[in-house]
Amino acid sequence: MSDGNGEGVAVKLARKDFQSDQEVRWCPGCGDYSILTAVQMLLPELDVRPEELVFVSGIGCAARLPYYMNTYGVHGIHGRAPAIATGVALARPDLSVWVIGGDGDMLSIGGNHLIHALRRNVNLTILMFNNQIYGLTKGQYSPTSEEGKVTKSTPYGSLDRPFNPISVALGAEAGFVARTHDMDRKHMMETFRRAHAHRGAAFVEVYQNCNVFNDGAFDGILTKDARPDMLIDLVHGEPVRFGSEQQFGVALNEYGEAGVVRVDDVGVDRLVVHDEHREDPSLAFALSRLSDRPSMPTPVGVFRSVERESYEEATQRQLIEATEKSGPGELAGLLRSAPTWTVD
Repeated sequence: MSDGNGEGVAVKLARKDFQSDQEVRWCPGCGDYSILTAVQMLLPELDVRPEELVFVSGIGCAARLPYYMNTYGVHGIHGRAPAIATGVALARPDLSVWVIGGDGDMLSIGGNHLIHALRRNVNLTILMFNNQIYGLTKGQYSPTSEEGKVTKSTPYGSLDRPFNPISVALGAEAGFVARTHDMDRKHMMETFRRAHAHRGAAFVEVYQNCNVFNDGAFDGILTKDARPDMLIDLVHGEPVRFGSEQQFGVALNEYGEAGVVRVDDVGVDRLVVHDEHREDPSLAFALSRLSDRPSMPTPVGVFRSVERESYEEATQRQLIEATEKSGPGELAGLLRSAPTWTVD
């Protein structure tokens, strides 16, 4: 925008600038509404404009989010959002690329695409809505459903051991790994803010209630009364402790496994001091294993945040080095170069 003298004028953006004209259509009471609101309220606070954003999704309830954003968006096919987003990020490294998907979309058919986007460190902000169920297809078990889960596709109970999404992301060497939940907008916004600011692959698991097909899956840790003694807020540089009176903490045993202890029993000096910038992901992985189901004390916040060269930066560097060494390529010659063959 010009001020009449040819000088640009900064325009303060608001949530409405990031809202599309589409009617938001999820089941009434769905946690997706809360996540969408957090994203739309955060974006005006970031140094990014709607035309500089791309939201890429796959298939599922969460995947509807790009329709509701006044930004560029791609509604891809099932599980392929990380692959599509990788192409966007490589072609347009100047854009902010967000990937939206559910636990079924990203950890089932899309699991391979997800882990490779993370290990390559593609500059993506990945939000995985985890409701531990397939919602769009009406309530089948998902890769994060607990063992014994009775659904339409597992009438006698699931035999599968579920994925721990944080452990998966850390195992894939993601540089930024965090967890938040749909009951705390402030926590979501701050977590998304940090994920967006990270240069490289940023993975955020969002606990999200499906009130139709898996209602109350996270009540054991997310009800107002439960949170003080069940949510473990990870704070960089501070001992990991929690509880209504900070009476609980996390310590490592002789095998390097993390466990919950009473601070009075072991002393503050025995508690783990959280270091999200630690290059070795072992400590973050140990914290991710504290809870294998949302009925145990569960860490939330940033598990890991380490900087390394992004895939786009490495690709551009390699192209420059190759061009300096051998000169610019010639497309026609490349297409006709050996080996070639004739098909009758």
